[in-house]
Amino acid sequence: MAVALRPSQALRLWQQVALHEVENGMPDLSTRQLSILLTIYLDPPPHTVRGLASRLNVSKPVITRALDTMGALELVSRRRDEADRRNVLIGRTVTGALFVERFGDAVIAKAAELPT
Repeated sequence: MAVALRPSQALRLWQQVALHEVENGMPDLSTRQLSILLTIYLDPPPHTVRGLASRLNVSKPVITRALDTMGALELVSRRRDEADRRNVLIGRTVTGALFVERFGDAVIAKAAELPT
């Protein structure tokens, strides 16, 4: 489903969602961290550090640093792939799933408030 927004509306939506997150004390994720988190939750697994780095066109250390932050917030989990010990598998958590669902709800709510 395509949604037609003018650039000013799209930016206002982004601003309103960001303000909502700040006002409600949600974890302060960078745009990169949020992109990684949404990729983990919206794209089908499995997810690996190597795969995420390739998908987002960043280095593996960039992914690792982001996962460190998100792991401390219990938004994702990590474990070694038993089939290939070189790979680190990134898992979803209940806390992370609830965060992503709530974030989606906030986007919908703020989009409904946009002036036409």
